[in-house]
Amino acid sequence: MKEMLIQTIKNLFSKPETVNYPAEPSPTPPGYRGLIVYDESLCIFCTKCEIVCPPGAIRFVYTDEGEKKYNYNPYLCIYCGECVRACPKAGVLVQVEETAPPEVSLPDWDSIEREADESKKRFLSRKKKSLNPSKKRTSQ
Repeated sequence: MKEMLIQTIKNLFSKPETVNYPAEPSPTPPGYRGLIVYDESLCIFCTKCEIVCPPGAIRFVYTDEGEKKYNYNPYLCIYCGECVRACPKAGVLVQVEETAPPEVSLPDWDSIEREADESKKRFLSRKKKSLNPSKKRTSQ
């Protein structure tokens, strides 16, 4: 009991062993794969990254004009790099040795996922209708 009390008093006046995060950045562990960086100007919008992403951290939302908008959630991402490997165009998706910022306000990810699913369904139904126009029978 006496030794515990002495150790406690020593700990009160010694430097803490923990990192003062976020004031001091924590050291990057060896083998860290890093944050995914996206370059929209190079993207061909093939959606392969969305298809191979295991946790669903990448979602494309289709506009009414048929264009696609890229959405990425760094807090859902497991940094596996599958999206980088699947991308057919070099430089669109790159992993950098940075971590996600501690306090970033992201839009509501659940609403982005719902919007992505609904917009994809609308896009595919319009595409299906344009490929298979209904033929009307004429009566004689």
